[in-house]
Amino acid sequence: MYLSSQPLADRLRPDSLDGYVGQRHLVGENAVLRRMIDSGNVSSFILWGPPGVGKTTLAQIIANRLQRPFYLLSAVNSGVKEVRETIESAKKQRFFNQPCPILFIDEIHRFSKSQQDSLLAAVEKGIVTLIGATTENPSFEVISPLLSRCQVYTLKSLEKSDLLELIQMALTKDSLLKTIPVKLEETAALLRVSGGDARKLLNALELVIVADLDKEGKPVADIVITDDKVLERVQQNLAMYDKNGEMHYDIISAFIKSIRGSDPNAAVYYLARMIEGGEDPLFIARRLVILSSEDIGLANPNAFLMAIACFHAVHAIGMPEGRIPLSETAVYLATSPKSNSTYAAIDNALAFVRETGNLPVPLHIRNAPTQLMKDLGYHKGYKYAHEFSGNFVEQEFLPKEIAGTSFYHPSDNAREKEISARMEQLWKEKYKPK
Repeated sequence: MYLSSQPLADRLRPDSLDGYVGQRHLVGENAVLRRMIDSGNVSSFILWGPPGVGKTTLAQIIANRLQRPFYLLSAVNSGVKEVRETIESAKKQRFFNQPCPILFIDEIHRFSKSQQDSLLAAVEKGIVTLIGATTENPSFEVISPLLSRCQVYTLKSLEKSDLLELIQMALTKDSLLKTIPVKLEETAALLRVSGGDARKLLNALELVIVADLDKEGKPVADIVITDDKVLERVQQNLAMYDKNGEMHYDIISAFIKSIRGSDPNAAVYYLARMIEGGEDPLFIARRLVILSSEDIGLANPNAFLMAIACFHAVHAIGMPEGRIPLSETAVYLATSPKSNSTYAAIDNALAFVRETGNLPVPLHIRNAPTQLMKDLGYHKGYKYAHEFSGNFVEQEFLPKEIAGTSFYHPSDNAREKEISARMEQLWKEKYKPK
């Protein structure tokens, strides 16, 4: 009989590294975290990675393995008061030379500066070993004094083989699902809706199976998992596998595409969907910064400056007031002219570098700080642009093997037409608009 209020993802949560799926670069044989755990000397660190890849599970496994007291706080609903109370409790857990308790803080990037400051003394004095988890780059979201006391380990989205392993574990080892006959015909849709997130994968799997059970937990028909069935049932029950009842990645994708497509009304609509769904406003602001450079670029360089200002404003004032600069910036970006020329330029150059390798820098533009380098011809023949009319003189800066190659092609917009005209005047045919 299938009766449980505990989600499948929680029921399958392992209590040892033997059952932990994924992140072999961290916990595989001789990997850095595995060696730290095996030694018993665990220092404070931060786990950075996307949702549902095992950050919380890994922290709990470490605490279990080392038999240390384990405290868990979520930055979403904990303040300075809760942090201080937890630290006081941790102090009472320490006796003589016993290892300190582990304090795990989920979504540590959501802690304010004052909340993060309240952790510093406890980490410095060894009252707690801090394990933080974040989906955002800790270099931007964790204060420098705390970050300097923590190693950062990056977790990756689960690979296809990891996700397939989880499906088999669920069907064969879960105390409830293993009692139900399930035929797994197709897995592509399950893998797709998971997005590399184990929690979404298992919740979606459970959702599809439970839909074919009666009130007593007995199958009402043969349970056959197909791609069509997964997509149909997941779409009907978004809230059961997405914490806010929102398709997180679909909504942010729609938001970005609406701005790229110059539709301010759609942009504001999807912005409102994210705000109402509880999305991290700094996540939205970061996407705007990226978009302003990727999709607007030199067509309106002020867009990038405005997006940066928006990020800092939201960071400083928080919500709900942060919705105002977010809306202003989204509308501004949506109504700006568009260009992806610089985005394309760096990708073109990166692809070229990967193909051609480390070509030698021309001698005339190499630095020559020593006499030996001068004797070898370094810097010889270099023309200092400011000594020539218009602060320009034609010379080759690329390696001779790729001389004359163009990576940047101005787009057809007012601003880049000006750039193109100037560059054509200087370089003739090299910078014509595409």
